[in-house]
Amino acid sequence: MNTEELVEVVLPGEVEPEGLRIRRGAVPAPGPGQIVVRMEATGVSFAEQQMRRGRYYDQPAYPFVPGYDLVGTVQATGRGADPGLAGTRVAALTKTGGWASHVVLDAADAVPVPAGIGAAEAETLVVNGITAWQMLHRKARVRAGQTVLVHGANGGVGSVLVQLARAAGVKVIGTASARHHDLLREQGVAPVDYRAGDVAARVREIAPGGVDAVFDHVGGAGIVDSWRLLACGGTLISYGSASTRDDEGSKRWPVVKLLGRVWLWNALPNGRHACFYNAWAGRALSKDRFRARLRADLTEVFAALQRGDITPRIAARLPLTRVAEAMRLAESGTVAGKVVLTP
Repeated sequence: MNTEELVEVVLPGEVEPEGLRIRRGAVPAPGPGQIVVRMEATGVSFAEQQMRRGRYYDQPAYPFVPGYDLVGTVQATGRGADPGLAGTRVAALTKTGGWASHVVLDAADAVPVPAGIGAAEAETLVVNGITAWQMLHRKARVRAGQTVLVHGANGGVGSVLVQLARAAGVKVIGTASARHHDLLREQGVAPVDYRAGDVAARVREIAPGGVDAVFDHVGGAGIVDSWRLLACGGTLISYGSASTRDDEGSKRWPVVKLLGRVWLWNALPNGRHACFYNAWAGRALSKDRFRARLRADLTEVFAALQRGDITPRIAARLPLTRVAEAMRLAESGTVAGKVVLTP
């Protein structure tokens, strides 16, 4: 007799981390074309930090189960799904729903995890790896010998960006607090303390002619400095608005304002380019194309891990039932890498 039960974390509203609820129930069954994945690792991303404040741009109505991505083993397959998937380890980008012991997915959204890669290690590279790879190679199209600036170089996305850029032969300048500078130097990164005065001036000292790309998750007023640091032909990629995480008021206004700036900058004949990156862009227009691109890019990221180009940065591993502690840790700004949740 199957004695397994579903354990999931529910975000009931705009609450402190301790307000997250644990809900238990029956393990769901897969529908046509679906699979049930027994979660082995999920994680705390910046999206959940925004969601608990009600500030993620298109989050669902409360209550809901957060969880932007996950890695696990396929436990059951529905009619029309490949029965051969049962027992295989897969990764998936979910946006919500990943903070659960068992998750129902469309089989087409599952990406195989190569043998030899642990669940927690793979988890650090799902949304973070996809984001980093696509920004580097699909948006900025970096080339060996170029110089880029990575804000938050010690964070979940930033740490992967740094490693993939270095593997591509790119010089990296990375902003981070001073406690993370030794690690960045070991990776061949020129560190800049974002808390110690004029960041733009320090970057200019390192790259007097400007940088070929800036990866900015901070947003806010500082995005203007990121734009001004570009060399001719350079690209600014904005992929978040961390500086507005704790703001009040409209959750859409920071994004609308940012998109307006991007549009204006691109309309100017200045030889530079700006874009706003969203991992979900294009899914509504072509789900098949979106899935094919995600599978191809995540496969590249896993291959980079197997080559040793990337070392997974696991800040901490905590069980799902200690999600409040995990959230507090992820929001503290003191960790390097990703906080991972396990069953």
